[in-house]
Amino acid sequence: MKTLVIVTHPNIETSNWNKSWLEGLQKDGGFTVHELYKEYPDENIDVAKEQKLIEAHDRIIFQYPLYWYSSPSLLKKWFDTVLQYGWAYGPDGSKTAGKEIGAAISTYGTAASYQATGSNRFTLQEILRPIEALAEFISASYLPHFALNDTSTVTEERLAQSTKDYIHHIKTVKPVGVKS
Repeated sequence: MKTLVIVTHPNIETSNWNKSWLEGLQKDGGFTVHELYKEYPDENIDVAKEQKLIEAHDRIIFQYPLYWYSSPSLLKKWFDTVLQYGWAYGPDGSKTAGKEIGAAISTYGTAASYQATGSNRFTLQEILRPIEALAEFISASYLPHFALNDTSTVTEERLAQSTKDYIHHIKTVKPVGVKS
């Protein structure tokens, strides 16, 4: 299975978690890693190039820090421009059918804050429903998300373990509804 990880962090060099995950993916070598902000600093997305990348992979993971309960703006723009009618959906829009799509996110808030009774009032599964809906709409399978909460507490051990866990997750996660 060929896996594409689309990393969307506006300032990856200042990130502890997303940068560590990125470096772990690159070191592992079993993934195609695509950094949107590095590729498109002017935010002019090459749609044909992005569509070819998607076509060449079976599993697509969107990696990003949670921004205002959503993704960074360049990823939203990517969704809007790359997943076109007639290519990803609609009549003759079958290029994403059968792909697997998932999200890997980092949050500043604690796991407890992302509960119905927590300060954010919603679970991460609820917050990521747009990604799940996107997968469904373009005939892809949705993968359970990977998340790292409470990114304000950084230790070398936690950084290394989260990177290891993330890579394991991407390699082994099964689509929602698929039994092991």
